[in-house]
Amino acid sequence: MRYPKLREIKEALRSLFSRAYTSKFPYKAHVPFERFRGKPAFYEKDCTGCAACVQVCPTGALSFQDKMAGDKAKRVLTIRWDICISCGQCQANCLTSKGIMLTNEFDLATTENRLDLKQEIEKEMVLCEACGDMIVPLEQYKWVGSRLGPLVFSNSSLMLLYFRSLGLSIREKLFSKKESDFNRSDRIRILCPRCRREAVLKS
Repeated sequence: MRYPKLREIKEALRSLFSRAYTSKFPYKAHVPFERFRGKPAFYEKDCTGCAACVQVCPTGALSFQDKMAGDKAKRVLTIRWDICISCGQCQANCLTSKGIMLTNEFDLATTENRLDLKQEIEKEMVLCEACGDMIVPLEQYKWVGSRLGPLVFSNSSLMLLYFRSLGLSIREKLFSKKESDFNRSDRIRILCPRCRREAVLKS
């Protein structure tokens, strides 16, 4: 006959006279630890729309779609909490370190459509003034300019966006490079890499 070990008896007696380690959730709200990894969420004020988080998401919970509406374009970033594993890669690789962050929220159970467990934000896109193609989100351009400081004047596109933010430059109308060749003055425009290369070569 096997007798219980003294260590097991000690643990059993200790548990009888100590409080429960587990919480009373869902009957009582549970407060997670400070570094608990809950669902991630976009913080639109600090997000530049660069989509770096989308590139590193291992489950595909993050996605983006660039949409054109008339002469304006926008990027729609989406996070689906139903397939997110809260690994934290999005926060670790965020350009501003604050655009998307893990929260302490963990109770995502629902009886409704699981596709409703998502968050979407929109960012305005910068368009090439020659071909009209989308380049990058406007806020990403501004963030790069703020990091460069005085060096922003070394890039004509960043310089123009800086002047427009100060109200010192007007928005140029789009022109078709098929109808007119690039001139030297066209280099001082907001151009995509392909059009800028052609403008430099032809000027």
